[in-house]
Amino acid sequence: MAVGQIEGRIEKVSGPLVVASGMAGCRMYDVVRVGDKGVIGEIIELRGDTASIQVYEETSGVGPGEKVVSTGVPLSVELGPGLMGAIFDGIQRPLNVIQEMAGSYIERGLEVPGLDREKKWHFVPRVKVGDAVRAGDVLGVVQETPVVEHRVMVPPDIAEAQVVHIAEGDFTVTEGICTLTVDGHDRQLSMLQRWPVRQPRPVKEKLAPSEQLVTGQRVIDAFFPIAKGGTACVPGPFGSGKTVIQHQLAKWANADIIVYIGCGERGNEMTDVLLEFPELKDPKTGRPLMERTILVANTSNMPVAAREASIYTGITLAEYYRDMGYDVALMADSTSRWAEALREISGRLEEMPGEEGYPAYLGSRLASFYERAGKAKLLGGDDREGALSAIGAVSPPGGDLSEPVTQATLRIVKVFWGLDDRLAARKHFPAINWLTSYSLYSERLDEYFRKATGKDFPEMRDQAMAILQQEQELNEIVRLVGLDALSPKQRMLLETAKSLREDFLYQSAFHDVDTYCSQKKQYGILKVILTLHEKCLEALDRGVKLEKLLTLPVRDRIARARVTPEDKWPSEYDQILAAIDAEVTPVA
Repeated sequence: MAVGQIEGRIEKVSGPLVVASGMAGCRMYDVVRVGDKGVIGEIIELRGDTASIQVYEETSGVGPGEKVVSTGVPLSVELGPGLMGAIFDGIQRPLNVIQEMAGSYIERGLEVPGLDREKKWHFVPRVKVGDAVRAGDVLGVVQETPVVEHRVMVPPDIAEAQVVHIAEGDFTVTEGICTLTVDGHDRQLSMLQRWPVRQPRPVKEKLAPSEQLVTGQRVIDAFFPIAKGGTACVPGPFGSGKTVIQHQLAKWANADIIVYIGCGERGNEMTDVLLEFPELKDPKTGRPLMERTILVANTSNMPVAAREASIYTGITLAEYYRDMGYDVALMADSTSRWAEALREISGRLEEMPGEEGYPAYLGSRLASFYERAGKAKLLGGDDREGALSAIGAVSPPGGDLSEPVTQATLRIVKVFWGLDDRLAARKHFPAINWLTSYSLYSERLDEYFRKATGKDFPEMRDQAMAILQQEQELNEIVRLVGLDALSPKQRMLLETAKSLREDFLYQSAFHDVDTYCSQKKQYGILKVILTLHEKCLEALDRGVKLEKLLTLPVRDRIARARVTPEDKWPSEYDQILAAIDAEVTPVA
């Protein structure tokens, strides 16, 4: 046993929970090695010299009397070049390296560093000898992938220092790249840093979100937008499309870096991600999407405690790239599985249960996760800004949105994309219910919309939402007394609402063109639908028969608009507007 380490003995084993005595001097969240195989665990409760430990690996075969050795450090991740394109488990062990070492299944007690110790990276300094630096300043850069420049920063614990040595060259992550004088003492830095996953990384100041996170999904971008640095949740029952929406956001969101956490989801869904993402081309660069993506995979058949840690592992990696000045989007699929892990551990600790057995601190744990998102002015002297957007899927049992995890999440996040299994059953995807969903960023982003699309976009969005809401009311009348009870203008409104649903809100994730829709095209489709609606209402006032307006050829062109390629859309948009004038005005 190394000097300073504390060794105790196992008293009790209960699934992923191990209770050990003789642990006086340990601290909360210290990492320990449990049993003769040395499986990894973390202290989550201390009573006298007794420690309760959640173990991140299978505990079968571990018994009372075996030793428990504390490492004296909290659960931390390794930060440095080599994270991009990697696939980690919940405690940052690279799964591809484990597969080479041990095959398809993770052996217990296997310790693999998060970053490759052998690979050399070309380091280019951004400061010179004699320069004064402080926490967050960029010392130099490494071209981590063809699309990501990795900025090696002064660690947050160094307030002020002076560069006494720095050189360009090829280094591994553990080799010294520069020497700083800190408080009269020399300190050598490498490209490798460690950070406790449960501790948020510091920033200078949190800023109000002001720019949209463009996702390419019409129902989200137009009606329920999320800002860069914002928080959103996607609750919905089984089969309503949560995972596909998360995949779409990961593929198309205009973030610089994507961190995707598969937290307790089924293995086949994570397999789809692992097989599909390396084949995808980034729409911004034309390069493979994995060159700016990190995957954290902790499926439902992996140890439950590691599921709880995977959320923190993922958001710490995301914060690290935010601190470089990047816009980062984090997808967590799903926080319900994470909450179930909390519930299981809490039950084994014999804590007082809250609603539906979840621990009383469920809300505060969720808040501490989502509050690490945001737009921020970063440490360092160059006034960098970065944003971290957090989007969490929620899987309420039976689609019951009144259950504790969904309700606790809704009290925290600013955007609610409510999935509806009735829409999914009608094959309407994304199955986001436009009558129950909301975004608290809409008004804040109105000025951004006016600049990015058209000056009248917010008014068009409000008009479209009003039409969809009126459709709901009119459908109630139709169900009671039939369609003949409606006036021609009301029937025209129903036709426009149908066009909004089928030609705008519906979007196929598997169509080469329709999978992504630019903001300009979103504006254009909405514009032609509403322009046709206004022209038809004017024609009805002139005494034109409704049947003639419902058979106009331009309606077919509008229906095909969503699958019109982006490069052909500007000319098609002009032609549709011209066709509306040409077809509606002469109708008598």
